[in-house]
Amino acid sequence: MAPQTSKEYYLPKQGSYKDFQTRDVPVPKPKANEVLVRVHAVSLQYRDLAISKGSYDIGRRENIVPCSDMAGEVVSVGIDVKDWKAGDRVCSNFSTELVAGPPTPETVAASLGGQADGVLTQYKVFPAYSLVKIPSHLNYVQASTLPCAAVTAYNALLGGSNPLKAGDYVVVLGTGGVSIFALQFAVASGAIVIATSSSDEKLKVAAKLGARHLINYQKTPNWEDEVEKITGGRGADHVVEVGGAGTLLKSLASVRLGGNVPLVGFIAASDTKDDSTVFTIITKAIDLRGVCVGSVAQFKDMNRLIEAHPDKTVPLVDKVFAYDDVISAYAHLESQKHVGKVVIEVAKV
Repeated sequence: MAPQTSKEYYLPKQGSYKDFQTRDVPVPKPKANEVLVRVHAVSLQYRDLAISKGSYDIGRRENIVPCSDMAGEVVSVGIDVKDWKAGDRVCSNFSTELVAGPPTPETVAASLGGQADGVLTQYKVFPAYSLVKIPSHLNYVQASTLPCAAVTAYNALLGGSNPLKAGDYVVVLGTGGVSIFALQFAVASGAIVIATSSSDEKLKVAAKLGARHLINYQKTPNWEDEVEKITGGRGADHVVEVGGAGTLLKSLASVRLGGNVPLVGFIAASDTKDDSTVFTIITKAIDLRGVCVGSVAQFKDMNRLIEAHPDKTVPLVDKVFAYDDVISAYAHLESQKHVGKVVIEVAKV
């Protein structure tokens, strides 16, 4: 039985996550094709940080309910819902309207935590078709990391015309959420992973997860040359590009002829400080290939891979924060000290 009100976070105006406020809102009743979910955990993305600062233009600047990624428990369902029942453990897709296929203006408008209000709330209704069952071996904290980072990594490596296969060389940049999931999915698929980082300690974590080759780009700034050596002069089959303008040219130099450079992020600084081209490629999913998260169908396919390799695909959670400590969670994400995902526990089981 749901309470009458739900506590949610919102940002009156973009500029700083330190300005987050909370308010009590009525717990919505699900319409005929909707599902009411009690949110148990929410994970953070770089996008969440960028939106809070106003550096990610979503066409909206006021009263945003943040965050796109959640895991929760079904409380009640609308009269036309047949696939879900109270007690089911679910995640919502990043865009509640992107069921299959490429993004459209309508699916972009339904992107949680930005264009549409997000999931940093205690109770939320979702369209029944936007929900995906949580893999049985994952808890709510772990599952909350899947909708954006994991689906993006899966789409990057397996969603295009040049999908990952066993024996491929895969370069992952850094040890953030997308990169760690890409590493895990590549290892589970029988690929050879080359991991880069500025930290030897973070590279040790990558090695434990199965990365076979490690490059500290502070010590080896021309890391693209090292990739060429490791691959016998051929180049990597896939380079998961999360840096943007600051690393894109090196990623393009690292990949083989006909290889795959999925462009999924823009976190690395560049000399020009202009990420507008990279941002456009990602958000419009231009076939460079720009990767803008993924669909419900891809989410379900990804979960099959996760369940087939449960020991190799457990999400790496760096730190868990309480629901009353959201600002500290954002600060930890901003510090870039994390390896893997930062999670906010909204409700304890």
